[in-house]
Amino acid sequence: MMHNHSQDSGTHYNASTDRMPRTTLFFSVHDMVGALDECLRALKRASVSMTRIESRPSKSVDPGYDFFVDVDAHTKELVQRVIEEVKKVKVVRDVRFVGSLEAEEESAVVNEHAVPWFPRKVSDLDTFAEKVMEMGEELSSDHPGAKDPVYRRRRYDIVQKAKEYRTGQPLPRIEYTQEEKDTWRQVYTRLRAMYPKYACREFLHVFPLLEQNCAYGPDTIPQIEDISRFLKDCTGFTLRPVMGLLTPRDFLNSLAFRVFHSTQYIRHHSDPYYTPEPDCCHELLGHVPLFADPNFAELAQEIGLASLGASDEDIEKLATIFWFTAEFGLCREGTEVRAFGAGLLSSFGELEYALTEKPEKRTFDPSLTAVQKYPITQYQPVYFVADSFRDATSKLREFNSSMRRPFQVRYNPYTQSVEVLDTKDKVQHFARTIRNEMQLLASALDQL
Repeated sequence: MMHNHSQDSGTHYNASTDRMPRTTLFFSVHDMVGALDECLRALKRASVSMTRIESRPSKSVDPGYDFFVDVDAHTKELVQRVIEEVKKVKVVRDVRFVGSLEAEEESAVVNEHAVPWFPRKVSDLDTFAEKVMEMGEELSSDHPGAKDPVYRRRRYDIVQKAKEYRTGQPLPRIEYTQEEKDTWRQVYTRLRAMYPKYACREFLHVFPLLEQNCAYGPDTIPQIEDISRFLKDCTGFTLRPVMGLLTPRDFLNSLAFRVFHSTQYIRHHSDPYYTPEPDCCHELLGHVPLFADPNFAELAQEIGLASLGASDEDIEKLATIFWFTAEFGLCREGTEVRAFGAGLLSSFGELEYALTEKPEKRTFDPSLTAVQKYPITQYQPVYFVADSFRDATSKLREFNSSMRRPFQVRYNPYTQSVEVLDTKDKVQHFARTIRNEMQLLASALDQL
């Protein structure tokens, strides 16, 4: 679930390719603060774990949401116990076992051709605020801070800010403690010294700009509000606080809107060179710099757009592509190979290891990358090398065209919304937009 090797950071979603038989429950809830938390606690009382969650605006509860939740309950008795526990939650309506998510969707969304719900406008991402597979304040027993009540309370306080955030509000600012700043300093100083030797040129171009404009440095942990404004000026990408681990579908869907979910808590001070999960060191040092690069931003958004309404099988493939690019990607620079993946650029050990002769390096090919198995508790035995971000995006678009989604989508940056190109009128309007842009391009070329 997370990349747990010493000195390494994780990703924001569970990209594991292991597939287990699914037991899926459906229930509707009223739109109330803490409603989903109550339901998740009911699952815990039934002694089952949630492995996946999907939501969409409810057709029976207004205002409210319908949820499809996969749990590890594979006996009738356990399923019934789960249903009874969920029924006890006051805001819940219509709890039932549906067997498989696909079967339920075929009967519930016939008019949408059994396409899973996906966000249409940027404010729809608010529905992800409490929909996480692992909460940021809930630590596993092997987490370095698991037995530190002060650290746990601090995590809880920071996570609540992410839980309460809604689109359009200022991003929460965290007053980091001196202990947290000391942890940041150790990580920042060590990684900053390694970047000139290992990081790609685009990363090295942006990093000094972050130091100049966003208070990047060894003594201060940057605030995501300041970073988000900088990224928006560069590529239109913005940051959004997140409570914990998102599902692959939700995480990738957000990229379609050029939104990246970022944690704000930091790893435990007892072991600054190790974290079993994403923290602000992983986000701000590993991911953020390249979201300021136009070509990488286009690659990331292309993955996100392809994920909207995609099948479970295609989501798994796209999550794997993200893993081998945005998290553990390498690229060619002349005769050299450099790192651009955040999992590498926030990991001292694997950053050095990946660029040795020990692991296998293959040319990036989405059709092959998408089905490549990978470990999540040790360094990668295989890395994929892109010729450039533009080349990777071109190959990805060709791969995406083979997906079985019955429509195409485009992102409208003016309205921050996704338009589904599923009617003749919509396609004609899009064609007129392209024609106008081509006229502008021709005019500009004539003036050169």
